[in-house]
Amino acid sequence: MNALHTTHSWEFLEIDSIRQYNHLPMDWKSDVIVGVIDTGVWPESESFNDKGLGPVPEKFKGECVPGENFTLDNCNRKIIGARFYSKGWEAENGTLESSKATFFRSARDSEGHGSHTASTIAGSVVRNVSLFGMARGTARGGAPNARLAIYKACWFGDCNDADILSAMDDAINDGVDILSLSFGPTPPQPIYFEDSNSIGTFHAFKKGILISASAGNSFLPQTACNVAPWILTVAASSIDREFNANLHLGNSKLLKVIILYILFIHYLFCKNNTLDPNLIKGKIVVCTLEKISDDRREKGIFIRQGGGVGMILIDPLVKDVGFQFVIPATLIGQEEAQELQAYMTMEKNPVARIYKTQTILKTKPSPKMTVFSSMGPNIITPDIIKPDITGPGLNILAAWSPVSTEDTGGQSVGYNIISGTSMSCPHVSAVAAIVKSWQPSWSPAAIMSAIMTTATVLDKNQNLIGRDPNGTPTTPFDYGSGHINPMAAINPGLIYEYDSNDIINFLCSSGASLVQLKSLTGEGIYCRNPTTPSYNFNYPSIGISKMNGSLSVYRTVTYYGKGPTVYVAHVNCPSGVDVKVIPDKLDFTETGEKKTFRVDFKAFNKSDGNFVFGDLTWSNGILRVRSPIALNVLSL
Repeated sequence: MNALHTTHSWEFLEIDSIRQYNHLPMDWKSDVIVGVIDTGVWPESESFNDKGLGPVPEKFKGECVPGENFTLDNCNRKIIGARFYSKGWEAENGTLESSKATFFRSARDSEGHGSHTASTIAGSVVRNVSLFGMARGTARGGAPNARLAIYKACWFGDCNDADILSAMDDAINDGVDILSLSFGPTPPQPIYFEDSNSIGTFHAFKKGILISASAGNSFLPQTACNVAPWILTVAASSIDREFNANLHLGNSKLLKVIILYILFIHYLFCKNNTLDPNLIKGKIVVCTLEKISDDRREKGIFIRQGGGVGMILIDPLVKDVGFQFVIPATLIGQEEAQELQAYMTMEKNPVARIYKTQTILKTKPSPKMTVFSSMGPNIITPDIIKPDITGPGLNILAAWSPVSTEDTGGQSVGYNIISGTSMSCPHVSAVAAIVKSWQPSWSPAAIMSAIMTTATVLDKNQNLIGRDPNGTPTTPFDYGSGHINPMAAINPGLIYEYDSNDIINFLCSSGASLVQLKSLTGEGIYCRNPTTPSYNFNYPSIGISKMNGSLSVYRTVTYYGKGPTVYVAHVNCPSGVDVKVIPDKLDFTETGEKKTFRVDFKAFNKSDGNFVFGDLTWSNGILRVRSPIALNVLSL
């Protein structure tokens, strides 16, 4: 079973500069089809109107499957296909009706997650959108003229393996160009040959479909999921927007706090049946977390049930994440908590007021890695650096199902603000759709390479991207190749290509058995002898998980530019390792030309079981093609 990972963000990514710089019309990317496997879609949302779109692309072979509260008329030139799958879920859990939750036995979304991800990818332009006045502005997807094929395979927060595979099989046959998967296995990641996501996506990759998938929200090292080398694995970072409110204490202290939505009392964990109504009635209740996985919204519900009127939740880790509560509430970090505790200790009758939330733009530093984003290294094939890329995943506004009210304080809304790698994944899916529209003949690996090698590891202040909550230094195991850069991705200069045969060779070198390979490919596969070392797989990053002394790595790049040019190698050496690139200059004369180079690593210090990091950048003076390096030096 897989778990769901859950618009100013596109302005932050400067997506319109692509169209404006190249003088393109608004319909410049209208034939790319993105398949979204999720909780379905709310088709009446204005984000899914098809104004200005041309006919459905002839290559699409999918269907609009009717069901409960969903008819053929709910599909249009935006939502060009819609299917739903529940047999696997029901075989494992019983009928959908037994869940006692709101649902539709159709592609209609009752949870909001699928509508949110789909509209982030290809939502039409909708003006004057907000959540209770917050983040007010124009909502849009990154590729608003791309088409959506909806595959509902997730129910009540879970995505069954059999339903996922059925959805992927249909998506492949329907002719989608991109698959967006905002779900994944609970850590630890299963081996590829036993993981439905890995198996299904391998077949999609083989058919020329790029797969963008969320890395997960488990926030610890070695918890990144969807880490197969044929999947573009997406971490989550912030944008330059916060939702701030002032918490005014009775001693005239003003605390600036993150919030999405008089006397007070401290009640520790604020769990069910632990709150005395006689003590909390009419008061703001101060709560702390028992563990990081605590349901923060639930605490607000318990306080309201006991007669409390507000909540201050001490949450130093995710204080920047916006939550919607059923009562006025706010999250505060450790520094603010110390001021609050000092005031409560000094005052016999402490009082406070939570002010209305304000939307603050141009916040710094940005982007920064979110505290929840899952990290590498890759626990299955550690020579492949994962995640691959990071994108906006914190407090993202997008379309929502109005019948899903659990996350919106019990109120019906058409747009919602949520966070997660589920939200960063569709941002990357949209950029992949844009690259595909520019280069329709490019393979999934080429598009992955374009996105990865043009990413940036610097924030808007030109400092290395940090990690919430305290700006902790980051590595490629946080962000992969870096933060996505759409404008650069459409013109990467050089790309690293590989195909399904290269993947098979890589898996052979990683020790896969013939039985395992057959479970992945569905075919009888034999490994070449000798196998190519796994670190020589032509991936856009360079990882060596077991380095002893000296080692040479090979890569091949393909030139996609106009006219002759020369690319020169620049290396930031990992600590304790000398690096030499041979040749260090690559001369190209025509598009499609390939060049192979060697990277020699010579260690002079062991890394004591830890990875050390660097990067290799090829530049022709205009374009930069960057690959992160991660080495674990075991011996000299």
